[in-house]
Amino acid sequence: MHFDHAGIATENATELADRYAALFGLEIAHEETFDGMRVVFLDCGNGYLELLEPTDEGTIAQYIESNGAGIHHLALATDDIDDALDTVRTHDVTLVDEEPRPGAWGHTVAFLHPADTGGILIELVEH
Repeated sequence: MHFDHAGIATENATELADRYAALFGLEIAHEETFDGMRVVFLDCGNGYLELLEPTDEGTIAQYIESNGAGIHHLALATDDIDDALDTVRTHDVTLVDEEPRPGAWGHTVAFLHPADTGGILIELVEH
């Protein structure tokens, strides 16, 4: 596995993308509207910043309301998400997703519950 991206909840992905472009020279690698949010991936060279802007009252809107804007999750890439989930299960980690599901950018994803991962929501992502 290797680092894939950090998901950042924000109320305005365009403004934050522009700020990160000005501050760090990051460019947009991909953007789409998916599952109640506008998703913008900024290329960091060895991973991405994934900006998550709510488009409805779903998960990201609820997260921002409860916690404010900021890091929502960290994602690790795997070549075999089913195998990765089997490994996680052997360590008694609570899964948010028992089975992989479609994610942004056409990837397959599954989330691990923060209660068992040091308080961080972890996403496994298969490209």
